[in-house]
Amino acid sequence: MKNLKLFTALFLTSILSLTSCQDEIDNENGNNPNTNTANSETAKNLERASAYDGSFDDFLDDMSCASVILPVDATVNGVQVSIISQSDYQQVIDILAQFNTDDDTVVLQFPFAVTLSNYTEVVIASQSDYDEIIGACEDLEAAGESAISCVTFDFPITILTYSLSLEQTGSVVVETEQALYTYMNDFGNDQLFAINYPITATVESSTTQSVAFNSDAELQAAITDCLGIEDLETQAQNDADELEAILVDGVFQVETVIDAGIDTAIDFAEFTIDFANDLSVVADNVVSATVQDVQGTYQVTSETEVFLNLSFAGNATFNLLNQNWTVTSFNSTSISLQSTTNAALTLVLTQI
Repeated sequence: MKNLKLFTALFLTSILSLTSCQDEIDNENGNNPNTNTANSETAKNLERASAYDGSFDDFLDDMSCASVILPVDATVNGVQVSIISQSDYQQVIDILAQFNTDDDTVVLQFPFAVTLSNYTEVVIASQSDYDEIIGACEDLEAAGESAISCVTFDFPITILTYSLSLEQTGSVVVETEQALYTYMNDFGNDQLFAINYPITATVESSTTQSVAFNSDAELQAAITDCLGIEDLETQAQNDADELEAILVDGVFQVETVIDAGIDTAIDFAEFTIDFANDLSVVADNVVSATVQDVQGTYQVTSETEVFLNLSFAGNATFNLLNQNWTVTSFNSTSISLQSTTNAALTLVLTQI
């Protein structure tokens, strides 16, 4: 494994190789629209889409450009956990999911090793080493050069090479993501390249599907689209976190519950609804002490939108609220919801 100082030099060099301009080559590549320089958009797309994707364990290391090499020991919200294989991830996830709005902490025991987006493996011996890695990852993300995880190429891919005078000089058959990353990262300023289309890839956008590409422009359009979806997912996750905090901090009442144009909020007028940090929810009758509280559970999730799932038991009136709701809007005092299975059913909760 690389030591940290060597890694830092290699990693930052990798960043600069994508973002620096070439004085001797401009973006006009003759009459062939699919012939690219080392700093072209297509080169960046190929390198970023073939970079090692470390986002699958972000709940553990909180950085998408790296993944922790197992085994590793960690303290998760004060609980000691030994993570031997990926099947042990669920232990960490379960501990983190116990409460909605607590300050989750994962402390990894030094030393441990990580794999970076440039496939370099390094040993992290101390917190200062860890901070250095995190800083390098943040630089990569700020430069817009982090791994593209929403496009997965099918291999092999054939790359044609050209001289600067657009004469074909050869071809290279690439068999793996790591080989493609290495090839594009090492591609020199003294040559040009073109992808031998068509190629296929799995694209995760509004749906996950296999897509055939016939040009650089089609590949760029797909990447722009799926990165846009990822931005929406990130925003939705942030909104979900904010909504969780609002729910836990407040006590609510049903302002309206409209089903096919009929408002039945009067059925819930005697109840307040209190969301707890442990994902339980209680509807308390504040008018009659003889009426039993209605117990339930809730969960806030997100995709490109935010969802609130409600499940009450023991009271037939509350069965109407047992829905997976799309959160159409919310603020600190009001939450508007629409059933995901019945668009005619809407609910508004207001904070007391």
